[in-house]
Amino acid sequence: MEIFQTIWTALTTENVELIKILSIPLSILEGYISMLLITTILNLSATKKPKTLYIITLACCGYITKFIIPNPYNTFINVIVFFIAGILIFKLNIFKGLLALIIPFILTIFIESIISKAYFYIFNLDYTLGMNIPLHRLIGTLTMYLILYIVYLVIKYCKLAIPKLEVLDKKHRLLLILTITFGIILIATQLYITFFYSNVLPLFIVIINICSLLAYFLISIYTIFTVSKLETTSTSLEEAQLYNKTLQILHDNIRAFKHDFWNIVQGIGGYVGRNDIEGLKSYYAKLVEDCQQVNNLTALSPSVVNNPAIYNILANKYHMADELGIKISLEVFMDLNDLNVNSYELTRILGILMNNAIEASKECEEKVINVIFRKDKRKHMQLVIVENTYKDKSVDTEKIYEKGYSTKSGNTGIGLWEVRQIMKKHNNLNLYTTKTDDYFSQQFEIYY
Repeated sequence: MEIFQTIWTALTTENVELIKILSIPLSILEGYISMLLITTILNLSATKKPKTLYIITLACCGYITKFIIPNPYNTFINVIVFFIAGILIFKLNIFKGLLALIIPFILTIFIESIISKAYFYIFNLDYTLGMNIPLHRLIGTLTMYLILYIVYLVIKYCKLAIPKLEVLDKKHRLLLILTITFGIILIATQLYITFFYSNVLPLFIVIINICSLLAYFLISIYTIFTVSKLETTSTSLEEAQLYNKTLQILHDNIRAFKHDFWNIVQGIGGYVGRNDIEGLKSYYAKLVEDCQQVNNLTALSPSVVNNPAIYNILANKYHMADELGIKISLEVFMDLNDLNVNSYELTRILGILMNNAIEASKECEEKVINVIFRKDKRKHMQLVIVENTYKDKSVDTEKIYEKGYSTKSGNTGIGLWEVRQIMKKHNNLNLYTTKTDDYFSQQFEIYY
């Protein structure tokens, strides 16, 4: 009986050493619940290794700061570590890293504020003082984690994962970040007031405050969903319109080819009947040229160019070139979603290169642009090659990167200068410029 009495006394009285021991498994449990929440809400397909590393990082940081660094500084350190851990371990961008920090933080504080109020009414004991007693700490902490786990199951069951936000432009991303930042400041402030004055404030005030905060949080999340879906839908519609335009041109070309098929066969027969091999070669070259145009349009498909941003750029530039009588040859030998470069920056660079190619080739008698996407596995790099016919054979391949330099009057001459500024931000990008008598070539190299 004395043993049980000793254990009970240790559990029901303030005991710093026992609290430290209990905090080890509780910190691991906290890291595990946080991992479940962010991987589910952010729809992360991570393997067991990064998940385990994330749990250990959060558990160790939470445990160390709790007993070494005083309040509120330990909270700030935890916030920074959790943010960096999300970015480095799960390879998140800054925005998703911010969400990975905010979502568990908001949910934890919100649930803890409710538990603290209920705790005071049930045990008639201040929640902060109760957390120094091992038994009360176990009850309060395990209750909070149980509720968080139920929230995780609801999110998983209802499939409330945040959709991909890569389609959002810079303006909308900044707006969402500001909304969430100010939201977290407001919610944290209100929860702080509720938490520390829960013994003074009337119960209905606490309930109204908590419900208002919950409503604000849910509306903010709903806004993120709505904006993201609108952006995704807008991008999909634009892509569909471009593809429909491509299909219409392809359909017209095939109809014209089908209509002229018998005439083409008769033309071939005329050259064969006269044994005019040279004339047949010339005729065949023209036939292959027309067939190549159909093949290029077939390649300009979302199933081949499977990156929406790149597809939109190529489709727009293709139709722009087609109106100027420029022939574009497109060859894709890789999955464009695997390119080791930011999509936003890639589309800026590709757009500039395509604009320059169109400007140069439209002045030539033979208006041709070749666009190639391929991998060089031996050198561990991905290549985006844009080559075009050009008239000015004396163009300086070094000066074209200078700000304000242009071979045509009226042009700003900042396109390639902008490309170079983008590449300076990364150590895995390079642009190799060459020219021959026939083609001016820009080889954009992405190392991985």
